Amino acid sequence: MSITPNADLSTPRAEAVRALITTTRARLDGGDLTRDLLDHIREDVADLAAQTAFWTDPAYAPPEGDERQARYLIGAEEGAGITLYLNVMRSGKKIPPHDHTTWACVAAVQGGEHNTLYDRLDDGSTEGHAELAVREIVEIRPGTSVALMPDDIHSVEIRGDQIIRHLHFYGRPLETLSERKAFDLDNNTYKIMAVGVKTRT
Repeated sequence: MSITPNADLSTPRAEAVRALITTTRARLDGGDLTRDLLDHIREDVADLAAQTAFWTDPAYAPPEGDERQARYLIGAEEGAGITLYLNVMRSGKKIPPHDHTTWACVAAVQGGEHNTLYDRLDDGSTEGHAELAVREIVEIRPGTSVALMPDDIHSVEIRGDQIIRHLHFYGRPLETLSERKAFDLDNNTYKIMAVGVKTRT
């Protein structure tokens, strides 16, 4: 069932989302994907996340019962293009180390999300095998954001007693990312990662 957000916010929110996607497409079409270019996209996402009223709309309800995550589709290009989601997650949610196989930017609206970033130490030549080392731990809170290249690896944990709201912006829809890898640190292995919770529209 589709959820209709607050009509007072829906028009300016939709315009802001369209502007983000249009600007991002222009940036990507203007040159190769580099960390510098992606950093500009990250800043644009952070600016949109700062419009708190857009993302605390009651239509974007937190997960209920035993659920720890609700993911909402906010906007996308036609086809399998640039896609923006709002993640609403409760304390206790953990997402294991994984890559995305496309670029990704995460910006906080409300609450803190601990991201652990990893370096891959092996050369990737052995199927199913991977050795990772922690590079840094970043808490993404309002005013902070992170940009990830397609082969960057991170894990996510929601700590404390909180509900968090963060924008997640991808080069392609999550539902099309069939080659994402989830890494097992204890066994130095990886497997293809499932999409997780069903996206709400």
